[in-house]
Amino acid sequence: MKLRGLYAITPEPADTETLVRSVAQALEGGIAMLQYRRKGKQHIDEARTLARMCRDRAVPFIVNDDVALALNCGADGVHLGRDDGELAAARVKLDGKLGGKLLGASCYDSLSAARAAVAAGADYVAFGSVFPSPTKPAAVRAPRRLFGEARLLGVPLVAIGGVTLQNAAQLLAAGADCLAVISDLFEAPDIAEKARAYGKLFDHDLTQ
Repeated sequence: MKLRGLYAITPEPADTETLVRSVAQALEGGIAMLQYRRKGKQHIDEARTLARMCRDRAVPFIVNDDVALALNCGADGVHLGRDDGELAAARVKLDGKLGGKLLGASCYDSLSAARAAVAAGADYVAFGSVFPSPTKPAAVRAPRRLFGEARLLGVPLVAIGGVTLQNAAQLLAAGADCLAVISDLFEAPDIAEKARAYGKLFDHDLTQ
């Protein structure tokens, strides 16, 4: 699977209207993928709205943690952490619903977890927190060398945690295919412009 670019993850806004407006700006700026993440507050109607917005822009839409919600809202896939259920079981459910759904896995700072995730059917793996994260300040730190070591897995590699426009280039140089961003994108005064700025980083292959 070819996946490269800015992987936007939704923030925790006070209401659906704010969330939809922010996502619309991110899509306008050219994000490569969107993950719907509202811990304990994800809602089918909200998810369907975002799925439709992404579909109109041909941007993959991923649901965090919840396979059933992903299937029911028309998402393109689901992303699971270590406490969110078995990857192999999720793979079976995703394949049984029309097929072609994406499965992502959080692998934190572990190459062995990434190997196991790919063996279980993950289409991409995420390492992080690569930098101190305002969203998860206590998160384990993942060394940048993991991206080089994980190239042999043959799946896209996502860097997450504390990613900003100022530190992003070094992650791409280390071998990351995607940059997963929450705060630095959605807290920007101009979300669309910040997304475009990230997009420019991918104009050249910094790993060459």
